[in-house]
Amino acid sequence: MSASTYTPAPGAAPLPRMIVAQASFETKMLLRNGEQLLLTVIIPSLLLVLFSSIDVVDTGSGKSVDFLAPGILALAVMSTAFTGQAIATGFERRYGVLKRLGASPLPRWALMTAKTLAVLVTEVLQIALLTVIALALGWSPHGNPAAVFLLIVLGTAAFSGLGLLMAGTLKAEATLAAANLVFLLFLVAGGVIVPMDKFPGGVQSVLNLLPISALSDGLRDVLQHGASMPWGDLGILAVWAVLGLGAAARFFRWE
Repeated sequence: MSASTYTPAPGAAPLPRMIVAQASFETKMLLRNGEQLLLTVIIPSLLLVLFSSIDVVDTGSGKSVDFLAPGILALAVMSTAFTGQAIATGFERRYGVLKRLGASPLPRWALMTAKTLAVLVTEVLQIALLTVIALALGWSPHGNPAAVFLLIVLGTAAFSGLGLLMAGTLKAEATLAAANLVFLLFLVAGGVIVPMDKFPGGVQSVLNLLPISALSDGLRDVLQHGASMPWGDLGILAVWAVLGLGAAARFFRWE
């Protein structure tokens, strides 16, 4: 029998190709899910248009959209990396999808990498859409693009870790309820729409340590106030990223 009898040769595909294929599949699943689209696209877009057009909350001097746009970008990152990922992964775990994928040639760390890539691709689409809407509403962003990039990457890592920790330790129904509750609480108390100085001093000190507060305030410092590098907010996000991803790696249950 010649060496070319079996073409192509049987066996697993190269690891990078498997990761890209899984990431492409995960991205398609995210974009086809109606609830995911509601969280990642529709709600942030509606909030941006509504609160930029109607003077409901006093955001200080200047145009409302200049204050709101960075906060809505932070909300979009959270909705995809935390809320959407936690809910989707939680139900995949419940229905045995993760167990079956864990038995495939794709290593478990590679599956988590593919999920992270899918989140990043979705975020790029979100940010592009929200930027277009904000610019149409009169947004005038400025600042250091590298700082914006670092804030979004660290914010994604922090929220991904927390989302995977929740999905890997709680039942799917509990994850659904908890993820949506956290989304609403962070929307109200995370500096996304309501300025942090509206809260009492003691409460404000605690809220400033939340990942959503660090991300929204950091983006606002750069895009609205022209800060070069918001090290304090980057530090808070880095701590949350290390703690969240470390805890997810330690306590995540695949079944």
